[in-house]
Amino acid sequence: MPAAQKFSPVFAENRKARHDYNVLDTVECGVVLTGTEVKSVRHGEISLSGAYAAVMGGELWLMAADIAAYKFGNRFNHEPKSRRKLLAHAREIRDLRMKSEAKGLTLIPLRVYLKGGRVKVAVGVCRGKAAYDKRETLKKKAITRDLERFA
Repeated sequence: MPAAQKFSPVFAENRKARHDYNVLDTVECGVVLTGTEVKSVRHGEISLSGAYAAVMGGELWLMAADIAAYKFGNRFNHEPKSRRKLLAHAREIRDLRMKSEAKGLTLIPLRVYLKGGRVKVAVGVCRGKAAYDKRETLKKKAITRDLERFA
């Protein structure tokens, strides 16, 4: 790794999304967070299980992501399951809205990470996998793992 390249920590990753969905495209978005939310995220107290993104009123929102209440917060602490605004260009939001309205596509947050001191969310345009697709993926992973072990 070059010295100029910095490591950006990943605070949360939605591994189940890669199992349940085929990721067709990804978009990097900023997130509007309060101070206690940022502190909780930096401590890794965020969960993306069951979270999704939605376009409402021309804006992109992160729904059902659980950011735990900050332990040292006071009465102005944040709500853990509230919706949070995602920041993206208007063109990207328009494209995401059109893709999400297509049959069988949904917007799923894939990971939350730090980039340049700011919290970012990678949102994927995903299509749900059928049960046989999931089994096929698991078989392929097992075969590649066995090949690497014997090589």
